[in-house]
Amino acid sequence: MQTKLDQLLEMAASLDLAEGRTETSVPFFSLVLRSKPTAIIPGVLTPSFCLILQGTKKLQLGQDTLYYGAGDYLVSLIDIPASGQVADATSQSPYIGLRIDITAEEIASVTEDAGISVKPLDHKLGPGAYVGKSDEHLQQLFIRLLELRDKPEAEIRFLSSLIKREIIFRLLTGDYGHLFVKRVFMDQQNEGISTAIAWIKENYNRTFTIEEVAKSSNMSVSGLHHKFKAVTTMAPLQYQKQLRLQEARRLMMHGFANATAAALEVGYESPAQFSREYRRLFGLPPLQDMKAFHGKPVPEVFETS
Repeated sequence: MQTKLDQLLEMAASLDLAEGRTETSVPFFSLVLRSKPTAIIPGVLTPSFCLILQGTKKLQLGQDTLYYGAGDYLVSLIDIPASGQVADATSQSPYIGLRIDITAEEIASVTEDAGISVKPLDHKLGPGAYVGKSDEHLQQLFIRLLELRDKPEAEIRFLSSLIKREIIFRLLTGDYGHLFVKRVFMDQQNEGISTAIAWIKENYNRTFTIEEVAKSSNMSVSGLHHKFKAVTTMAPLQYQKQLRLQEARRLMMHGFANATAAALEVGYESPAQFSREYRRLFGLPPLQDMKAFHGKPVPEVFETS
């Protein structure tokens, strides 16, 4: 008997998927295909729900290494620097993942409208992402999303928003609801961390002090350090550095800037320092990294799905 996961895989595999990410007519919904294992790629997890249909993914999140495969999903509720790798994929049996983007506002809306009052099992701080196992309810919702792809635009827009709300509802009330709620709870209770992250993202390309970040989020320096590292796995200034280097790489790989211009654009005053830190994160100095991708598809931030 065909399972919902088998049905999902069959539907996804029947589509004309390109290597890498394929957007769909549903604005927040995309698919990822990889026909061979990838290198470990540093990137930034963004708020999303990612379900694997086939293959295996490896995620390095701070000191933790997470492996997840067919039927597993990854949820992230904040922007978290991490490194991802497709560990199991072949041309005959490619890695296939599904992804929807979510926001804190959408989660809050579903929680309020559904009157959900699930509490986390504990209030211990931890990374704002986790891996869970999907059930048939979640899998059926993704089937419905895939069935929408050829419908009229108005139908896609209206029904996809309802399906997305139901996915969030299932995450809140399912077997892993306590983990999902814990991340939501942490975001609400540690509003200062969300504020600090937003402030750093707005000011990443200029020099600032940790005191400025703490003041922006109405926190003490020691409190900011402790909570920020617990939730994002790194200190605030390390977080800034990751954002700078990721944006510089994007500018170079898309042909928007050479190495020197990219370094200046993201706030580096010393090209030598930029090159050292770039190599430490990506494994190659900027010019060699650009040459390695010459003639190949432009690399994106690693897919979390």
